[in-house]
Amino acid sequence: MAALFGSRVRRLRTAAGLTQAELGERTHVVSTRITQIERASGAKPTFELARTLDSVLEADNLLVDMWPYVYREAFPDWSRAFMAYSERATSVHEYAAHVVPGLLQTPDYARAVLSVGVSLTSEQQLEDRLTARLRRQERLSSPDRPELWVVLDEAVLMRPVGGRAIMRAQLARLLEAATQPHITVQVLPFDQREHDVMGGSLTILTASDGSEVAYTEGAHYGQLIEEPDDVKRFSLSYDRLRAASLPPLMSLGMIRSVMEGNHRGASVPSRSERRRVAQEQLQQSGGWQLRGGGRRHTRRRPRP
Repeated sequence: MAALFGSRVRRLRTAAGLTQAELGERTHVVSTRITQIERASGAKPTFELARTLDSVLEADNLLVDMWPYVYREAFPDWSRAFMAYSERATSVHEYAAHVVPGLLQTPDYARAVLSVGVSLTSEQQLEDRLTARLRRQERLSSPDRPELWVVLDEAVLMRPVGGRAIMRAQLARLLEAATQPHITVQVLPFDQREHDVMGGSLTILTASDGSEVAYTEGAHYGQLIEEPDDVKRFSLSYDRLRAASLPPLMSLGMIRSVMEGNHRGASVPSRSERRRVAQEQLQQSGGWQLRGGGRRHTRRRPRP
């Protein structure tokens, strides 16, 4: 992709009658940087440079649209494959063990998360990663937006990533997102103890044809699972996590109490109390039930 990007820049530059030095001057970089881009050597172009090149060369967003694919080449094969699956998934079901999922992160929270890690090498790399993450969030407001169902471990709420102010804004973002009909947020409380997905996060992606893949991730690794039998086992584990979590309304109540700073004095409802509230929610909403391994929910009309 870097080579294809470079060849497009060279073709557009030639068509515009510009030398590498002239293009560098107009995009505020040295001519050798243009040479590196056209030859796909050296550092990959930043998003800002891709956007400037697109504007100067009047590429009609071609270079801007190609940039994410160039950027992904810095990631391992399994990570790039996961990103590709994510872009065409019709539903995204995710369990987050440590941090808020990227699709729901605020810019400040995302910056705090991305600024740590052994693979980060420069401030520019941080900016590129942040840009790519925020661009992926645009799918949630697009016409082909996926259904997003997120289960947050209680630890996600209690760790003040970026500081108290940033964390408060992030919790507010979760509450806002959960008001949208295609987004569901649940919290898995500490009293659920051990479970199948301890130690990492899990994402189940479903495509329009019904096919699924699973993705597990830790601090410094990730694994894409495509074997149907293995995916089915991970999907079952995810359904168990959803069943063990607080119902959506209770989950939002816990998020709100943490945001307001009084969660430590609050007690998590007992399992029997949670079942009672969940049953009331079922009756009030017309009823919903898990089906197909828990990957969809359907509403039932009340009997006359």
